[in-house]
Order: sequence, then C-alpha cells, then structure tokens
Amino acid sequence: MTEPERPPAPPPPAPPLAVAPRRVLVAPDKFKGCLPAVAVAAAVARGLRTVHPDLDVVELPVADGGDGTVEAALTAGYAAVHVPATGPTGRPGTARYARRGDRAVVELAAVVGLDLLPDGVPDPLHASTAGLGLVVRHALDAGVRELVLGLGGSASTDGGAGLVQALGARLLDADGRELPPGGAALARLASVDLAALTSRLAGVRVLVASDVTSPLLGPDGAAAVFGPQKGADADQVVLLDAALARWAAVVAAATGTDHADQPGAGAAGGTGFAAIALLGGEMRSGIELVLDLVGFDERLAGASLVVTGEGSLDAQSLSGKAPVGVLDRARAAGVPVVVVAGRSLLSPAESAAAGFAAVHPLSALEPDVARSIAHAGPLLTETGAAIAHRWLP
Repeated sequence: MTEPERPPAPPPPAPPLAVAPRRVLVAPDKFKGCLPAVAVAAAVARGLRTVHPDLDVVELPVADGGDGTVEAALTAGYAAVHVPATGPTGRPGTARYARRGDRAVVELAAVVGLDLLPDGVPDPLHASTAGLGLVVRHALDAGVRELVLGLGGSASTDGGAGLVQALGARLLDADGRELPPGGAALARLASVDLAALTSRLAGVRVLVASDVTSPLLGPDGAAAVFGPQKGADADQVVLLDAALARWAAVVAAATGTDHADQPGAGAAGGTGFAAIALLGGEMRSGIELVLDLVGFDERLAGASLVVTGEGSLDAQSLSGKAPVGVLDRARAAGVPVVVVAGRSLLSPAESAAAGFAAVHPLSALEPDVARSIAHAGPLLTETGAAIAHRWLP
C-alpha cells in the first residue's frame, strides 16, 4: 500500500525585519552658573534611556558663541590645544582652544572672561584682551587658516586693543611709546603700526560668532551698555567711550575705513570692532555658526525628536539664542523640538507661538531655586524620562 503524498513543508518563517531604533538628538546649551552643556545633555540622555534602553540618543552640546563654544567643538570631535595665556588682568595661566585640520575655535570668555577676574574684582579701566590675542597667535603660528572667534562674557572694554597688540600691532602714544593694557589708555593713542598684524593674518579667514548688534560708541555702544556689567561707574563709562572713540578714529585713519557704527562692533567690550576692522572678521550669528561647526544638520538626520534647552527660557531666548537656533534648523527638517530649562518665563502661548512642541522647566519639579540648581542633574534625568514617556511611547 502506497503512502499518501505529503504536502510540501511550509517555508521557514522570514526573519523579522530589522527596525532601526528611534533617534533623539539632545542639543542643549549650558545652564549658566549651574551645569555645562555637556552635563545637561548627558543628564537628559540618561533619563531617555531609562525608559527606552535601546533608544539611539545623540548628545550634541551647543553654544551661542559665548562660553561653552570650545567645549561644544571638542564634543563634536575637535582636538583640545592647551597654551600659556594671561587672564583679563594679566595674571599668567593656561587656556585652551579647539582645532580640527586648519580650523581653530577660540572662545574669549575662556581666556579673558568675567569669570577669570582675580577674586571676582572688576578692573574696567585696565582689563585687557591680550590673553585672547596670545591664544589666537598660537593658533595662527601653528598653521590655522580659518579662525572661529567666539565673543561674549568679556571682562574688559578695551576695544580689542589687547587682542591686536598680542598679534603684533603697535599702539603708540604721541611720544612713540607703546600703550599699556586697558581701555582707558586708548585715550592717549596717537598712531598704530599694523605691519606685523597684517603679515600674520595674510590668507586667514576670521569668522566672528556673536549675537550682539551694538555699535562701538554712544548710548548703545560698548562702554554705555556693557561697561557697567564690567564694573564701570558713570564717570568711567564716559572716559571709556571717549577712549574708544579715539581708538576708532586712529584705526579709521590707518585703514581708510570707519567701522565704529557697524553692527556688532560693540560686542565683548568693543572686541567686535577690532575683529571686524583689523582682523577682517565676518560677523555671524553665534548659534548658527556653532551649529555648523558641530555638524548639527548631519546629526539631525533620522531623528524623530530634538531636545534643546538653557538655564532660563525667556524673551531674550527668542532673539537668536541657542534654543531658537536649534528650533529653526529642526523645524525646517520637520522634527519637533521640546525644551528643558531651569525655569521658563514664557507663557504656554508664547512657547507655542515660537514653535516649541513643549517646555519642561525644572521649576515644575522643584520650585525652590537653590535646590533646583543644586540638584539640576537628577532633575534633568527625571525630565528626560518624562519626555520619553510623553513623546516616545
């Protein structure tokens, strides 16, 4: 008796399709006076991963051209270069900049910033940007051909005079003597010798990261607007504004062009003026320039959500600060953006009108400001978990 014919065996089941893990780009600025951007990104990422361990979280700290700019570049793969430099009052120390190939990223705040004043004591008439010039000189002498100069947080109102002196410019009084450091000395400026400076900068492109649009002089200028933040009283503001006017006039006579009224000339105590007039710098939005430096658009590819943030989300944040810069890039790619912040002074309607999908302030978890600052890391991790639950179910 013949055996009945058996039906053919069913084919083996197809292997499950590989599903790429969802990607979240975490791109915050620092929480000033609390946590650097690197720590903010790491804390939020921890919270996201506690809910979704397989989540593809890309940590990309950013900055708006002020403090944190070098750190953002280093996190994005630039190499750290440590060099001897001097602080705003001439105290010797060490500074670092970031380098990749023939591009260097130098941050004023990390060399001659307010936070580097000895014992926090301001010196508005004599503080100088010379230390910044020493760092820039090292980068140029090492072969850098593109310099990204992040302005912000300056302790001085010297119009960038110290910066260019350290790069070889000679600033002379009527007797042919070199001027000492500080903005006040510029009142005695008679002439400038730019030969060595011009030679050192030959073939170098300078990009200036700053969101300040103030001119150098007058009621909206460097001394009037920013001088009091650096410790200048009313009389010193008048003295510094007059000294900067002398500086601008002598530079205009030497170069044939007056840059005093150019937007951004008043940035960083007038360092923007020197960067434009004497370094040939191109002024750029700080956050836009930093996003390009760290490869934001490439890291955004494939992301379903972006988390950005800063310590205080307020009306000033909407005027070109890091969260809005991140928002503009992400929204152009159709990716929603949520914000973490120490506190938010924006109403829900204002946040929504700006384009943010949601705002998660730490103050909602811990209303006490001192405790919120002290426990910002764990609170950010808790917030990251809440974002995961809400946006990545």
